[in-house]
Amino acid sequence: MSEAVKLPIVKIAAIAVVIFCGVGVAAMTGLLPGVSPQEKSSPAVTETDKPVEAEAPAPTKTAQPKPVKKDPIRVAKKAPPAPVCAICGIVESIQTIEVKGQGTGVGAVAGGVTGLVIGNQIGSGRGKKLAKVAGAIGGAVAGNEIEKNIRKKIEFQINVRMNDGSLRTVKQESDGGLITGERVRVTNNTVVRE
Repeated sequence: MSEAVKLPIVKIAAIAVVIFCGVGVAAMTGLLPGVSPQEKSSPAVTETDKPVEAEAPAPTKTAQPKPVKKDPIRVAKKAPPAPVCAICGIVESIQTIEVKGQGTGVGAVAGGVTGLVIGNQIGSGRGKKLAKVAGAIGGAVAGNEIEKNIRKKIEFQINVRMNDGSLRTVKQESDGGLITGERVRVTNNTVVRE
């Protein structure tokens, strides 16, 4: 045989082996319609194969046992499903936020007076009056901002994934030592350990 004739025969044989294996696997796993591996073959029973039975005597009446009543106390009841905690969840993230404090007006007054004093030392005549006004206004604004920065505080923004799947964000002054992934409760807009 020539080399050209052997090659198609080898390909055909390989394809036949693959198909045969696929059919075998399908038959063993039950994917092939027909008899599954769990079904056992049993010979078909025909009317002629059945043994002839002698007629049994008519049944006599016997006392039927009384049905047993179940004691309601002893019957196990299904426990109700555990209630889902509506205020419970898991800490998803904790972020530190710097919040400016509130100005009380003391900073603005102190800044205005300081700006007025500085403006009074600049220029003369009409320029001096403008310098005083500009110094007072600028000093008041700057003093108010300085007071807010002095009174700034740190807040913690805690994101909690609640048991119902919702995300709840709570801002509080302390993180309470919480860490990401910890189980917590959210009560009165405060996050506490469970």
